[in-house]
Amino acid sequence: MTLEHRIPADMAARPWRVAVVGAGGTGSAILPNLARLHHAMVELGHPGGIDCTVYDDDTVSQTNVGRQGFYPVDVGQYKATLLVNRLNNLMGTRWDARTRRIGAKDRFDCDLVVGCVDTRAARKAILGAMQRGTGGYYLDCGNESDSGQVILGRVRGKAAERLPHVGDLFPELLDPKGDKADTAPSCSMADALRKQSLVINQAIAVQAYNLLWTLFRTGTLRYHGVFVNLAMGRTNPLPIDPAAWLRFGYDVSANQSRNRAKAK
Repeated sequence: MTLEHRIPADMAARPWRVAVVGAGGTGSAILPNLARLHHAMVELGHPGGIDCTVYDDDTVSQTNVGRQGFYPVDVGQYKATLLVNRLNNLMGTRWDARTRRIGAKDRFDCDLVVGCVDTRAARKAILGAMQRGTGGYYLDCGNESDSGQVILGRVRGKAAERLPHVGDLFPELLDPKGDKADTAPSCSMADALRKQSLVINQAIAVQAYNLLWTLFRTGTLRYHGVFVNLAMGRTNPLPIDPAAWLRFGYDVSANQSRNRAKAK
């Protein structure tokens, strides 16, 4: 039976505190969409829209131009600072950039963290920072060469028992041992394109954008994730459905029992 998730009532009465981790391929595609969402929210009467902080310690390389949201003039500049300054100038936002990675002592106290990272170690660091903080929504945006997933879940919080996050459904995606050994940068754009579709980051960003727009505009969700496969021309939703979650090994009843035991 498909359930329905409702946004916490207080998120309709104040600005959304959002952190975006990763300003590369998917991050540079999502951030302009978040700025558009912010503008739409304010125009529709939301008190404040989105207050965003972007984390990324990387700089723009020549091979990023064309594949990511950068131009030749951007080479050598920090991705997070560049994108945030550009959007602030264009959209009138007052967003912030942090040119660093998320570490073992960080904590997130915000409503939503958008993860646009390309390693399992980075994904694990994000969830660790959320668990040390106040929890909230975690929107994981991950991809391979021509496929990927967008999964919105909650870390802690009142709705956690019926909106599992990516680590609940796919714990292997938090295991740093699964990270590929070949992390060397591509020598050219042609080399990079042989490793990854030119379209996959945009495809993932659009699905993430639509989830957040639906959550804001309707206040509800009947699905909380999408699997994208460009090679097959296919997208499949992840319904808010305990039976669907069980197919991935996440048992709602068992999870609720563990939570009750911890609370005693």
